[in-house]
Amino acid sequence: MGLGKWIGFLAFAISLYILWELRQVLLLVFAAVVFATALNSLVKSLQRFGLKRGGAVIVSIVTLVVLMILFIALIVPPFISQFQQLVLLVPKGLDRIQTWFEQMQEMIPGYSQYVPGVDQLVQQIQPLATRLVGNFFALFSNALTALLNILLVVILTIMLLVSPQPYRQGFIALFPSFYRRRADQILSLCEVSLVNWIIGILINMVVIGVVSGISLLILGVPLVLANALLAGLLEAIPNVGPVLSVIPPIAVALLDAPWKAVAVLIVYILIQQLEQYVLVPFVMSKQVAILPAVTLISQVIFAIAFGFLGLFLAIPLVIVGQIWLREALVHDILDHWRKDEYEARIINHAQAELEKLPEAPQEVIDAPDESDSE
Repeated sequence: MGLGKWIGFLAFAISLYILWELRQVLLLVFAAVVFATALNSLVKSLQRFGLKRGGAVIVSIVTLVVLMILFIALIVPPFISQFQQLVLLVPKGLDRIQTWFEQMQEMIPGYSQYVPGVDQLVQQIQPLATRLVGNFFALFSNALTALLNILLVVILTIMLLVSPQPYRQGFIALFPSFYRRRADQILSLCEVSLVNWIIGILINMVVIGVVSGISLLILGVPLVLANALLAGLLEAIPNVGPVLSVIPPIAVALLDAPWKAVAVLIVYILIQQLEQYVLVPFVMSKQVAILPAVTLISQVIFAIAFGFLGLFLAIPLVIVGQIWLREALVHDILDHWRKDEYEARIINHAQAELEKLPEAPQEVIDAPDESDSE
C-alpha cells in the first residue's frame, strides 16, 4: 500500500476517533433534527391554511410552549409528590416478595428444586430496582449540564425549524452532483418516516397511559397518576419501557393486597396485548417496519455506546439508517449490479494491470527455442 493510501487511512481513522469523542454532541444534534422534523410537519399543515412560514413557525412554537407550561403546572407537581412516595414504597414491596418466597420454601418441601434461584433473583432485583427508581432523576443530577444540553437542543431545533433548506442543501452538497437529487429524495423519505413514527409513538403513549391509569384506578392501586404517567412515558422506549413500567405498580399493590399485585400483572399483560394487536397494526401502520430483533439489538448497542440518550434515540436512528441502507446501498447499487458489467470491469482492470508491466527485451523475444535447435 502506497504512501497516499496510508495517509488516507490515517485521516479516516482520525475522523472516526473525532466523531466518537463528539458522539454525545452528535446525538443532541440528531435529537434536534428529530424534533425540528416533527414541528416542521405542523408548520406545513398550518401553511396549508394560508399562513406564511414565519407565522406558522411562531404559532407552532407558541403552541408547544403553552402545552408544556400547562403540563408542568397541572401534571408535574402531583406527579413529583406521588413519585417520591413511590420511591419509598417500591423497596418495601420487593421485601414483601422476598418474604413470600421464603415462606413458600418453608411450606412446600422441595420448592427450591422446582423453582430454583427465585429468591436469589428477587435479592438481585431489589437493589437494582431501588436504584433505578430512586435514581430516576439522577439523570439530571448535574443540573447545569442537563440545562445546557436541553438549551442546545431547543436552540438547534428552532434554528432548523426557521430555515431548514440551507442545512438540507448543505448536507446534500456532500454527495456527488449526479446523486444529489436522489439524496434529496432519500431525505424526504426519512422525514416522512420520522414524522409517522413520532405521531404513532405519541398516540401509543397517550393510550397506554390512559388505559393504565383507568385500570389502576379500578383496581384501587395507590399512586395512580405516577404509575400511569410512568407507563405512558416509558412507552417511548420499546421492549425495555413496558417491562420497567410494571415493576412500581406491582410493588405498591403488594403492600395493599396480594391479589392486587396479581391483578396488576394480568392487566399490564393485557395492555401489552392491546398494543401489539391493535395499536401497532393500526396506529403504527405507517411506521417503517423494523424487525423486533433488530429493535432490541439496536437498543442494547446504543445504550451501551451512548447511554440513556442512545437508548431513547435508538429507534429513530435505526429508522434513518435503515432507509439509507435500503435506498442508497440496496436499491441504487446492489439491485443494479450486473454480472456481465462486473466481469467486464474485472477484464478491463486485468488488461490495465498487464499494460503496466515492463516489456521484455528484444533479444529475449528473438532468442531461439532450445527444443527447435535440437
